[in-house]
Amino acid sequence: MIPIAELWEPILLSTVIVWIASALVWMALPHHKSEYAAVSDEEATRNSLRGIGPGLYRIPHAADYDDMKDSDKQKKFEEGPVGFLTVMPNGVPAMGGRIVQSFIFFLVVSVSVSVIVAYVASRTLPSDTHYLMVFRVTGTIDWLAYGFGSIPESIWFGRPWGNQLKTLIDGLCYGLLTAGVFGWLWPRGM
Repeated sequence: MIPIAELWEPILLSTVIVWIASALVWMALPHHKSEYAAVSDEEATRNSLRGIGPGLYRIPHAADYDDMKDSDKQKKFEEGPVGFLTVMPNGVPAMGGRIVQSFIFFLVVSVSVSVIVAYVASRTLPSDTHYLMVFRVTGTIDWLAYGFGSIPESIWFGRPWGNQLKTLIDGLCYGLLTAGVFGWLWPRGM
């Protein structure tokens, strides 16, 4: 069994590499740019939504399951549209604060995921384990953590499955990067 403290290098390095990769995925690569479509009459939609505050909304709104049984409410669901709406504060989105929040998020999540990866790998793989075995174990765990956590968004909130597939591919890339770092820096000759 390898003490987790001996895996601090792959934990920290994989965290930094995954954050950089996520920044590249969202800012430089084109595959997420097609996830958001325009509404057919943007001005009419904007005018009808004007005045609602930032928050999460459900259309048609049902307070609970019993409310959905109401015949008028069921008619609204049948007529559509049915959806979830996120409204943000007015103004041009400030990227600086979001980049800082994203960095903090990836720092916390990546370190947490990498510590879990390190824990499982250190309990299942001895020192001197071949690179590809370390790669396989750590990459699988990391892919599960980064790729599969958002599947309920498609199941419950209508996120298109094509978008979910992109998230799975992103998670696979993060898992492969983490696996490469752990395989490379895995303790040898203890």
